[in-house]
Amino acid sequence: MRLDRWLWAARFFKTRSLAQAAVVGGRVKLKGERVKAAKEIAPGAQLTIRIGELEWAVTVRALSDKRRRADVARELYEEDEARRARRMAQVADRRAQASVWGERKGRPTKRDRRELERWRRGRGRGEG
Repeated sequence: MRLDRWLWAARFFKTRSLAQAAVVGGRVKLKGERVKAAKEIAPGAQLTIRIGELEWAVTVRALSDKRRRADVARELYEEDEARRARRMAQVADRRAQASVWGERKGRPTKRDRRELERWRRGRGRGEG
């Protein structure tokens, strides 16, 4: 089975073309080496998949050329537990940092703008 088709069926990528682009871009490796999207894989193949900042280390357990529900797709591979724990820690850190950015509400209000102008004028004269 083609690697890009399996990645799509296992729900790592939303479309086959995204899966193919990831393989061509070197973000998917088979046994630590870059491969082509048309590379034939079989159960037991060890893949490293990098999506953004996150990285999966999986072993192919089964093949499927059809895209199914997420819980069924998870049965197609077995994930390395150490890497999974590291990825979950990264996700938790990212969520913790997101709350800081979530406090911003978008454009400043008229009151905020006036306070900012007042602060800038004060800095310009050598005050504060």
